[in-house]
Amino acid sequence: MVRKSSGRGRRDLTVKVKTARGRKLSSTRWLQRQLNDPYVQRAKKEGYRGRAAFKIMELDDKFRFLVPGARVVDLGCAPGGWIQVAVPRINALGEKQGKAVGRIIGIDLQEVEPIAGAEIHQLDFLEEGADEKVKEWLGGKADVVMSDMAAASSGHKQTDHLRIIALCEAAAYFAFDVLEEGGTFVAKVLAGGAEGELQKLLKQKFAKVANVKPPASRADSSEKFVVATGFRG
Repeated sequence: MVRKSSGRGRRDLTVKVKTARGRKLSSTRWLQRQLNDPYVQRAKKEGYRGRAAFKIMELDDKFRFLVPGARVVDLGCAPGGWIQVAVPRINALGEKQGKAVGRIIGIDLQEVEPIAGAEIHQLDFLEEGADEKVKEWLGGKADVVMSDMAAASSGHKQTDHLRIIALCEAAAYFAFDVLEEGGTFVAKVLAGGAEGELQKLLKQKFAKVANVKPPASRADSSEKFVVATGFRG
């Protein structure tokens, strides 16, 4: 005889987190969401440094910019999940016989644990001469500049939105300096209205500009990603 499930087993799989003394309710909610996030669990299982790895994976599956032989710059690369995805796709380790070998440079304000196949530098991309340093390390111009950077949260939604847009604009101008003609720019933005000028700028500089929310991006998050392809130079 087949006994019907009461459904309790499924509900029991959800991890409950008690509000500990000294921990804010928002922190408790974040921790509970992390513990029950399938992408967080999958990242641990597959050895990625964070769930964000699946965002760049899904974006590349759609737009195909991380190809063997590509020269890539990852701005604000900590903790390194995007680099982990890029290394095998651009063939940075030369493991795909008969395929061009790519290069990837990661830069961040903080020190990042090394990743095989990547060159990671502690650098502020906003400092004078940063673009020339990156091109020197890369041995030329880049085919892809990507950024998952987000400004530190102030707790004020409009302020945070403006900060992220400003950071994305700075990353875009950096990309203009280091990208090869025909190159791709990928960056995180927040939906909210202030990104209009950024969109206008990118449409002037690139052949195509797409705005995408990959499946790995949380449904309750206002983040989206701009993928600009065909840099006009």
